[in-house]
Amino acid sequence: MKKNKPKYMQIIDAAVIAIAEVGYHQAQVSKIAKQAGVADGTIYLYFKNKEDILISLFEEKMGSFIEKIDEKIAGKETAVEKLLMMIEAHFKNLSDDHHMAIVTQLELRQSNKELRLRINNVLKEYLRVIDKIIIEGKESGEFSSDLDVRLARQMIFGTMDETVTTWVLNEEKYDLVALAKPVHHLLVKACGKQ
Repeated sequence: MKKNKPKYMQIIDAAVIAIAEVGYHQAQVSKIAKQAGVADGTIYLYFKNKEDILISLFEEKMGSFIEKIDEKIAGKETAVEKLLMMIEAHFKNLSDDHHMAIVTQLELRQSNKELRLRINNVLKEYLRVIDKIIIEGKESGEFSSDLDVRLARQMIFGTMDETVTTWVLNEEKYDLVALAKPVHHLLVKACGKQ
């Protein structure tokens, strides 16, 4: 499988940097190849085109991120604790990777409708993690029993997403991870018993 070949992740990582630095539309395959230290033609041994690179990049990075989230929340007892771990991990992951933060918060949104639909399919696994936390919180009594899971998921993901986007647009001038606890507090209040 091409994903197991050594240059695959090298190209993915190079694409993140190239797209973050010049934007998705200006990041030609040749620029990604140069950043990866490979010949232009090598890219096409792994990817069909630039869109395939972007989707693969998101699949790889999101897959890895979901694994990290699962590890972080595995040892936690309550839904409230799991939600905090997830928010902290979300903010830390993007805070630690400046280029990936730009790609996920700005560049992925510039893509065409078909590409966004493919990206949304990748995102579904992450949204399932959020759903599990919400359902667990409802069942344990930590969250309101009549909480609408879909709306709560949108609120939680939307709040995290907008917090990161604002941080990126403000040129990362403050500590994103420090916002995890205040964001968590607001979200728990919103999900809690009335």
